[in-house]
Amino acid sequence: MLQDAVVPLPANTLTDGVVVISPLRWQDIEPHLAGEDAELVRWLHGGTGTRATVQAHVRRSIERWVADGPKLSFGIRLDRGATLAGTIDADQDPHPGSRRANLAYGIYPQFRRRGLATRAVLLACRYLSERGDIDRILIDVDPANTASSRVALRAGFRFLTHVADDEDDFDRYELVVRRPPGLRPRY
Repeated sequence: MLQDAVVPLPANTLTDGVVVISPLRWQDIEPHLAGEDAELVRWLHGGTGTRATVQAHVRRSIERWVADGPKLSFGIRLDRGATLAGTIDADQDPHPGSRRANLAYGIYPQFRRRGLATRAVLLACRYLSERGDIDRILIDVDPANTASSRVALRAGFRFLTHVADDEDDFDRYELVVRRPPGLRPRY
């Protein structure tokens, strides 16, 4: 049964001493439901989560970690990983030859305006860089979401373009990945 699946946390857990990012897990359902507010729904979800939808999201997240992507969902944690403060998704482009990923993140209201999103973005970028198969990371932000734009800029992303068409209206930020010396891409 999937609930009994063991996700290899040590290999997929990163910390900067304040924030820990690690794969979403079953214990995150209640804290996520408690932390979701109108701002998260507006910018990320498009609809308020229910126990069933959050449970399905966590199930998919666990399955994706077992399959190594392409979309990987992390919990953003404090207190050495004990407290869920938000989530961050690293969505790798599945097209052959594409070496890019998109990040999307959200922090629960009681943890906002502490720099946690920036720290989590930096950790997710480190994770993607260490994988060796990503050379560009993108963040797409609704132009009205100035807090998210500031996170991208503080994390070293540069404004790339504004996209406006029949379906989308967002600002795209980009970070060119610098691999650690001696790290070879995985193919």
